Amino acid sequence: MKALNYLVAFVGGAAIGAACGMLFAPERGSDLREKIAEALRKRGIRLNRQELTELVDEIAEEIQTSKDEA
Repeated sequence: MKALNYLVAFVGGAAIGAACGMLFAPERGSDLREKIAEALRKRGIRLNRQELTELVDEIAEEIQTSKDEA
């Protein structure tokens, strides 16, 4: 069970790291949202524009909270 926890933590960290990299990349927001949507579609996850915007906002908020705590 402990190995599963490490795996989940690793995958979660990798996902957050990838999201941070994408959010801080010097691109227009619309281009970034399209890249995120395409990455999700490749994994079988389909979100409409509103859901994608909410997801990006949640990720950005989580990153900001983590930066403020550090």
